[in-house]
Amino acid sequence: MKRWRLGTFNLENLDDRDGGDGGFDDRLAVLRPQLRRLRADILCLQEVNAHTIDGKHGPRQPVGLDRLLEGTDYARYHRLISLNRGGRRSSDHHNLVILSRFPILSHGQLWHDLVPPPLIRPVTTMPPTEQAQAVEWDRPILHACVDLGQGRHVQVVNVHLRAPRAAWLSGQKTEHGRWLSVGGWAEGFYLAAVKRAGQALEARLLVEKMFDVDAGVRLVVCGDFNCDDREAPLRTLMGDEEDTGNGHLAPRMLVPAERSVADSQRFSVIHHGRKVMLDHLLLSRSLLGDLVSCEVHNEALGDELVSPARIWEAPDSYHAPMVAEFS
Repeated sequence: MKRWRLGTFNLENLDDRDGGDGGFDDRLAVLRPQLRRLRADILCLQEVNAHTIDGKHGPRQPVGLDRLLEGTDYARYHRLISLNRGGRRSSDHHNLVILSRFPILSHGQLWHDLVPPPLIRPVTTMPPTEQAQAVEWDRPILHACVDLGQGRHVQVVNVHLRAPRAAWLSGQKTEHGRWLSVGGWAEGFYLAAVKRAGQALEARLLVEKMFDVDAGVRLVVCGDFNCDDREAPLRTLMGDEEDTGNGHLAPRMLVPAERSVADSQRFSVIHHGRKVMLDHLLLSRSLLGDLVSCEVHNEALGDELVSPARIWEAPDSYHAPMVAEFS
């Protein structure tokens, strides 16, 4: 093997429960060619839904993902899927998935294993809250050690950070989802930022453990970060030497692979006409040395705010898939 490819793609609520109107078949017709074009040997996916087969009890299965991968090379890949907080089964919504052509040597997930939930007493809830409440992350962090052969392996970390969308607060929203006060919305927005920053910190502490074991580790943290590289969560994960102020820590910096992409093509989401890079592949220095190219497949990307209002049941994901090739 001279080259190998690693991709990431937020499928946006992938679920085959479409009410029988053929909407999921439309999704298959759009998403399957996107996966085929990635030609990924390792593929990290976000927002994969799961459900029970009989609609009642039993383990939840990613049936929509099974249908999407049917007939593709990915159907034969090794597969990991994240589990709920109890660690017994996948969640209904927004699971993380790692697919690998190569053998998986070890794997796991983190969900407050390295960072406990911060305790915060809300100040705008109705009725008022007297006790501090634990602010938990919405999703875990999924990771795997993948065997590339010839004694080489790569650590793959798949994340989906909280979107900058205000978190729910008791007594501050109507049944239609409207906020009752600007102060309530502001505190919900603050709590969402705490969740996102906490997820980023836990992922960075996992990265630190990997560097402690092997200073030259081939490592990638990828997925939907819901922020660009100037915002705090991504800066937390990158650990830039300009932020730490210590050149001895520079080998532990993670570098966004998309920096090798032309500025005009460096976006994975269009938000009300604004092109932003919210999906990333963050590479350790060792893996960066193997980087051959990076692609963001955004040619057919719609506007995540405008398009849903104009297109009935659009089959697309409003995140562009991206892939990097390594020697």
